[in-house]
Amino acid sequence: MSGQNLTRRLRGLFVSTRRLRLAASLVALAIPLSGCGTGALWDKFMAKDDTFNEEPADKLYNEGLYLMNERHDNKAASKKFEEVDRQHPYSDWARKSLLMSAYAFYNQGDYDSCIGAASRYVTLHPGSPDAAYAQYLIAASHYDQIPDISRDQGRTEKAIAALEEVVRKYPNSEYAVSAKAKMEGARDQLAGKEMDIGRYYLQQRNYIAAINRFKTVVTQYQTTRHVEEALARLTEAYMSIGQVGEAQTAAAVLGHNFPDSKWYKDTYNLVKSGGYEPEENKGSYISRAFKKLGLG
Repeated sequence: MSGQNLTRRLRGLFVSTRRLRLAASLVALAIPLSGCGTGALWDKFMAKDDTFNEEPADKLYNEGLYLMNERHDNKAASKKFEEVDRQHPYSDWARKSLLMSAYAFYNQGDYDSCIGAASRYVTLHPGSPDAAYAQYLIAASHYDQIPDISRDQGRTEKAIAALEEVVRKYPNSEYAVSAKAKMEGARDQLAGKEMDIGRYYLQQRNYIAAINRFKTVVTQYQTTRHVEEALARLTEAYMSIGQVGEAQTAAAVLGHNFPDSKWYKDTYNLVKSGGYEPEENKGSYISRAFKKLGLG
């Protein structure tokens, strides 16, 4: 036999041997998997994952209430409520848990999560009797994040918009009353910001810029505690630039609506020092702003 033929035969024998071994291995693997009983390997492969244990919805919900009310652990409570939604997403317990989850987030100061959960509730259950409360939680979360007047008031404006939504959608609900009270607080904050900037401009003798700020308070925030000072500052600024008529009107409106104001005495004396008396011009924007509210 030639050397080449011998090489070809040995190579064929080697391949056949490998195939034989592979077939034997497959048979060996198949043996435990066949027959009446399953082998260990099959049991391991097909065994059900027992790490997930579904719990009754009411049990999870009540555990969440216990954690929140008795243990004051709002973080753990919110997880229980979220678990209800995860395990029983279409149940009535899931609806209740979504709202309680928002409340638990609010209690722990996680306002973004509260807004997210409450917004989802309003979207999914707009006709629910508790939708008003969910909407109120959204507004309260914005309100509680209102910064001091030295900072940007974007959050304050969001709070006012959310509070107005509560009053608009649910005017007869118990939450509308609270929303209106918070709205006044938020508006007072915006007025305070305008006053803070206006005082700065007044100190810089930038009277026109100062007037614009105080004008905003008088025309948009007449019901806030800042309006008395705004009228006094307007009198000061207008006297400084020689617009006596507007100064007289500001002083007259201040005296008429707030006769006992600590700001009125100085304002009256300022006008008198220029040789004038407080006198209201009914056509002035100052007069019109108060007439609109029935204060003039």
